[in-house]
Amino acid sequence: MTLWGSRFTQSLDSRAWTLNASLPVDRRMALQDVEGSRAWADALHRAGILSDEEHASISLGLDTIRKEFASGEFIFQPSDEDIHTAVERRLNELIGSAAGKLHTGRSRNDQVATDFRLWMLQTIPELDAAVANLQSALVERAEEAGETLMPGYTHLQRAQPVPLAHWWLSHYWSLQRDRARLKDLTVRVSVLPLGSGALAGTPFNIDRLALAESLGFAQVSQNSMDAVSDRDFAAEYLFCAAMLGIHLSKLAEQVVLYTSAEFGFFELSDAFSTGSSLMPQKKNADVFELTRGKAGTLLGLLTGLLATLKGLPSAYDKDLQEDKAPVFQATDTLLAILPVIAEALRTLTSKPERMRAAIDSTMMATDLADYLVRKGVPFREAHAIAGKAVRLAEEKQVKLEELPLEAYQALGGALPKEHRDNVSESKGPFEADVYEVFDPLRSVERRNAIGGASLQSVKNQIQNIKGV
Repeated sequence: MTLWGSRFTQSLDSRAWTLNASLPVDRRMALQDVEGSRAWADALHRAGILSDEEHASISLGLDTIRKEFASGEFIFQPSDEDIHTAVERRLNELIGSAAGKLHTGRSRNDQVATDFRLWMLQTIPELDAAVANLQSALVERAEEAGETLMPGYTHLQRAQPVPLAHWWLSHYWSLQRDRARLKDLTVRVSVLPLGSGALAGTPFNIDRLALAESLGFAQVSQNSMDAVSDRDFAAEYLFCAAMLGIHLSKLAEQVVLYTSAEFGFFELSDAFSTGSSLMPQKKNADVFELTRGKAGTLLGLLTGLLATLKGLPSAYDKDLQEDKAPVFQATDTLLAILPVIAEALRTLTSKPERMRAAIDSTMMATDLADYLVRKGVPFREAHAIAGKAVRLAEEKQVKLEELPLEAYQALGGALPKEHRDNVSESKGPFEADVYEVFDPLRSVERRNAIGGASLQSVKNQIQNIKGV
């Protein structure tokens, strides 16, 4: 039974039917379709279109259908074109001709938009909780890290020492932005399209404000043509998913690097790593590599929907049937990734000695420049002197802290006279205390501004996260 075939004299070609049917995808919104139909029946009853008896019969039938869906006992038929057809067909089987009144003043155009928005409103909290669980894992690891230091990298080159905890928390904040985007998106999802009809609005006296309240929507759509065609919320959801995927990929990439023999900062748990069918020694970070790979899939889902939307005219077009599959796939992908990554991070073994061994005094070259600044040297001059010190140490094949004081004083003595007048000693800015700058812990502790890498700043981050 189709909902539209009365004006046709020919049956739809079987191949066209298969192409046209959306049930394999939209059956996922079964409970939402029943929920929306219950609310619409209530609205029709309040408008005087359904009698008390009809309303009670429809409500009872829909409740039975809801239970069948929830228990997995609902039986789909080959004639079910989509989830809406399936529900109406089953309702007719249960209560007879009164079922035909349920679709009064309603179109599948506003019905599917309502189902989709309901589904998303109910799914966003689930996705948010999964992200929050990953954040908790990151905070747990940060608290465990204590005063462990590691090399910080820019351009994948050693840059400056940072606490391991600071690195863990850097990933927390990107995920926090993802959660904020999902929360903000909820405002735009929570707009009721039901009552918009096919495109011109329902002709019956439906109280759409009461309808919205009954379904938990915060707002009612203000233009019926826009309401049935708007899929901004789906595109925005996919952007949130893609951005979240990118952040997960960034985290995964670093774990892949840091668990390699070349770095050795972490060791994978056996429970979250795989081996090689050929090489017995291998221990691969496959769950992180898959996370990195699926970020590309999430990006593709976003661009695919945007490409579909960009060529559409006003109101509803069948192209919009392509909106749900990418959203469902993105959701399934993230809900599969997030708990696995959270537990994989919880079971990683840190190797503080490897991290500390990777820190050398060259990474304190900036501290050397800052030392000069504190002595009154302009930063640009200080930067140049520190750079010359690095080059000199390389030429002599020694570490920065192994250069003699005389060598540093010779470099400082090359300052223009107007700059030398700013320093405390005529012999130049370098004194015996210069070697203190090569202590990585002191380097970290100097960076005590809000958001900095000092141990106290890291503690403050955790306290802010926990709301202490």
